[in-house]
Amino acid sequence: MTDSLKPKARAADKRRRLTAAAARVLHEQGVERTTLADIARVAEVPVGNVYYYFKTKDDLVRAALAEHSANLDELTRSLDELPDPRDRLKTLIEAWVSRRDVAARFGCPTGTLAAELDKRADGTLDVEAGVVVRQLLDWVEGQFRAMGLPEPDDLAVTLVSAYQGMSLLANALRSPDIMAREGARLLRWLDSLKATDRIL
Repeated sequence: MTDSLKPKARAADKRRRLTAAAARVLHEQGVERTTLADIARVAEVPVGNVYYYFKTKDDLVRAALAEHSANLDELTRSLDELPDPRDRLKTLIEAWVSRRDVAARFGCPTGTLAAELDKRADGTLDVEAGVVVRQLLDWVEGQFRAMGLPEPDDLAVTLVSAYQGMSLLANALRSPDIMAREGARLLRWLDSLKATDRIL
């Protein structure tokens, strides 16, 4: 690496650390309680440097949403390597359940952020959060469509709603077991679906 590239690489690394920290801290503390200093501390970046990359807290929220979207892309790309769409969905559910302790403490990263942003009177960040939720719905719908099931869009809403619901209940009741039990129920539900089934 040449000397001229080193500052660019360092800048990209700082931005990446800040983005990852924003996603984590906003998930754990929420938008209103989070300060730029909180994010700088977790990213191990001097707080004055934050303003070089992100001018406002809303810019950091956008960065966190981009991080959630990138994480979802990474997850779905790895799931797409599985040959069977039913197995892809089952592995997705297992991934959700594997994070049950985090969900019980803080809820779903994207879902809780979307709910919080919806309560704000200013901006369009709630719409941007909805785009990430739609990204998941579209991928799940594609799996049900590949399985040859009728009404794959409704099935996708059913599955993603179940995930959001079990995350919310696990968080509200501080009970990771809810995620485990509901995840097992969803796996049985997926196994029961046949191409001739119709959603209720």
